[in-house]
Amino acid sequence: MKKIIIGIVLCGLFILPVYSQTLSELSQATTEVASGVGKSVVSISSVVKEKLGGKFYFGSPFGGLEDDFFRRFFEEFYGENPEREYKSMGLGSGVIIDKDGYILTNEHVVSGASQVKVKLSDGREFDAEIKGSDVRSDLAVIKIDAKDLPVVKLGDSDKLKIGEWVVAIGNPFGFAIDNPEPTVTVGVISAIGRYVSALGRRARSYDDLIQTDAAINPGNSGGPLVNLNGEVIGINTAIITTTGGYQGLGFAIPSNNAKKVMGKLLKGEKILYGWLGMSIQDLNEDLRNYFGIKEREGVIVLKVYKDSPAEKGDLKEGDLILSFNDKTVKTTRDLVKMVSSSTVGEVASLRILRSGGEKNLKVKIGKMPKEIEDLEELESLDQESKASFRGVVVENISPLHKQRFGLKADEGVVIVDIEDSSSADRSGLMVGDIILKVENKKIKNKEDFINVTSNIKGKCLLKTNRGYFVLKDK
Repeated sequence: MKKIIIGIVLCGLFILPVYSQTLSELSQATTEVASGVGKSVVSISSVVKEKLGGKFYFGSPFGGLEDDFFRRFFEEFYGENPEREYKSMGLGSGVIIDKDGYILTNEHVVSGASQVKVKLSDGREFDAEIKGSDVRSDLAVIKIDAKDLPVVKLGDSDKLKIGEWVVAIGNPFGFAIDNPEPTVTVGVISAIGRYVSALGRRARSYDDLIQTDAAINPGNSGGPLVNLNGEVIGINTAIITTTGGYQGLGFAIPSNNAKKVMGKLLKGEKILYGWLGMSIQDLNEDLRNYFGIKEREGVIVLKVYKDSPAEKGDLKEGDLILSFNDKTVKTTRDLVKMVSSSTVGEVASLRILRSGGEKNLKVKIGKMPKEIEDLEELESLDQESKASFRGVVVENISPLHKQRFGLKADEGVVIVDIEDSSSADRSGLMVGDIILKVENKKIKNKEDFINVTSNIKGKCLLKTNRGYFVLKDK
C-alpha cells in the first residue's frame, strides 16, 4: 500500500512540472503575439454628423391621441425647434494589412463618418480616408499617408479547431488615454460557423462567424483575433450581451472571408452578392412527412417575387429546393450562403421537388438590389402585397417583418408605411405597429383588413399592439 501511495506522489510531482511548463509556454506565446501583432493594431476615431430638431415630439400614456395637440400647442407659442447639426464620435480598432498604410476594420466603425482619425501603437496620429466598405460583410478598408508600417499576416481560418487558443487584440481608447498600446485578452475558439441575428441596437445580422470566449470589449470592433503563431484568423466584430459589456460571447469574421472582401475593396471594386428573389422556409417534421422526405434536407419556397431571377427560372411557391449546384441544401442558411456567394450572372442548377416529382432547373443568379441587404426590404418590392386605408399601408406579417421590427405575433397586419399629413400620420400610429382590430372586428390578415375597411365611414377605431388609435375620415 505504501508503494502505491509513493507512486501516486511521485507521479504528481512529475505532472506538476509538466503542467507548469505548459503554462509557461502558453504565457510566452501570448506575450510574443501581443508584442508582435500589437504593433500593427490601431485605434480608430470617427466623427458622424447628425441633424436633429425641427419639430417637438411628445409621448402620451393614452396611445398617442394627444401627441398632435401638444405639438401644435408648443409650435404656436414657441415656433418650431430649429434644426441643428450635432457631432457624435465613435471609437474602434483596426489592423494594418499593407505597409503603405491600408488598414482593415469593421464597416460599422466608420459608417457615415465625415472624418476618420487613426492612432498607431507608437503614438503617431493620421487622418484616414475610407477606400471601400461593405455593409453586408461589415468590413471596410481605410488608408493613412504613411510608409513602411508593420503588417500582420492573415492566416487560414478554415484550419481553425474548437478549443484552439486565440488572442483578441484591440485599441479602443487610444485617443482617450496617454498609452496608445493595444489591449490583449486570451481565450479559446468556442465554436465556428455561428449565426448572429439582428438584436436590440444591432441593426445587422451576421453569418459564419467564429465564436470565442476571449473578451471582446466595447471599442475592440475591427481588431484582430490571432492564433498563437501570430496569424490573424479573424476580425473582431460583435458580442451578445445583456449589460452592454462582455459576457463571454464574442464573435469574429473569419480571415478567409475577410480576404475575399478585402481584395476587392483594395481594388476599388464593389462587392456584389448573388440573389434569386424569393423567400424560403426551413422544413419541420410535419412538412417532411407531408412531402415524403426522410432525410433532413430541403427548404420550401414561400414566395417568388415579380420579375426576379427565381420567377424567370420557373421557380414557384411550394417548390422544395433539394440542392444548389449539386450541393445538398439542408437549411435556409445553407441556401442563402450558397446564393449570396455565387457570381452574379452565372447560371446555377437547382434540383427541386414539385408535385411529388423531382425536377432540374437552371436559374441565372441576379444582383442583390442595393436597398435590400439581407433581404430586409424585400417585401416592399411587391406592391400587390400591400393594402392601404386613410394613409396607413399594411402587409401580412412575414418572417422578414418579424426580424425587422422584432415582432412575435402571427395574426394581424403590420404597418409598413404611413403617408405624410394623412389621418394615420396625425393619429400617432407608427411603422412596425400591428393592427389587431378595426372597429372591434378581429384582423387576422390583409384580406380581413381590406374587407373591414372598405365600407367604413366617419371615425374609425383601431386596436394595435400599442393600444387604441382613431382614424378620422379627413
